[in-house]
Amino acid sequence: MISSETNGMIGTSWLVQQLTEQVKRIAAADSNVLICGETGTGKELVSEMLHRASTRHAQPLCTINCAAMTESLLESELFGHEKGAFTGADQRRIGLFERANRGTLFLDEVGELSLTCQAKLLRVLEGKPFERIGGTSLVHSNVRVIAATHRNLQHMTAENLFRQDLFFRLRVVEIRTPPLRDRGADIFELANHFLNTFASANNRRQLKFSEAAMRKIETYRWPGNVRELRNTIERATLLAVDSEIQVADLDLNSTTDIEEAGPILRSLGEVQRQHVRLVLDAVKGNKAAACRVLGISRATLYSKLGIRD
Repeated sequence: MISSETNGMIGTSWLVQQLTEQVKRIAAADSNVLICGETGTGKELVSEMLHRASTRHAQPLCTINCAAMTESLLESELFGHEKGAFTGADQRRIGLFERANRGTLFLDEVGELSLTCQAKLLRVLEGKPFERIGGTSLVHSNVRVIAATHRNLQHMTAENLFRQDLFFRLRVVEIRTPPLRDRGADIFELANHFLNTFASANNRRQLKFSEAAMRKIETYRWPGNVRELRNTIERATLLAVDSEIQVADLDLNSTTDIEEAGPILRSLGEVQRQHVRLVLDAVKGNKAAACRVLGISRATLYSKLGIRD
């Protein structure tokens, strides 16, 4: 998770270290980036970090949620429209591709784009000019596109729900944001960060977690990831009646607890990846040491994690 307050990564787990290093390497390039990960894992914040570290940092970073708009409105937002192009278009509107010129455009939830919008987006990514809705003048734009999705776009291409050519255009480089449940002690670091933030804002600086509340935070599965954790701590800060946040103040659904939900069925690959990450955390990200502990080669280590050196 990247904090807008600190402009940096919160957490010391190996997964966060890996993500930080990956962002540093990718930011300097001008390639399009696809950020994949579950809802609430900080994909938009990763896009901000990429932009800040890029050569385009002095230019605009424009953001749009593709899932929050109808097809016609989204097209107008992206490409703009001319006055009189449709009912209610009482003046020219400059679209995000023009506003983000020489900067970065972040397309959140890109998997929700209609096939029509996908085709128009592909033309722009191929370097071709576009026209505003209702216009005839060609518009050129130099934009780095960063897209994000919680959906499996490869499966969507197989089902003809997402264009394969657009997928390849967007996925020049791929970044995966890890789920909170895999980040170990980062959960407490983030929880304390949010507690300090909200306690200070509400003049409750002496507030802390009870031991039972900390156990609850540790055993909960966090299906909503960092976003859910943040909202939970904000709510608990307001609900706590004394100097300690209690389990009831967290108001978490016990059916998703590790302790109470029963066995969690996972693939062998996922179990192996989790174990490798635990070992990497224990050796502070030292890959050579991790290979010795696990008894595998570096190439096998990367294969287990699904990453490239």
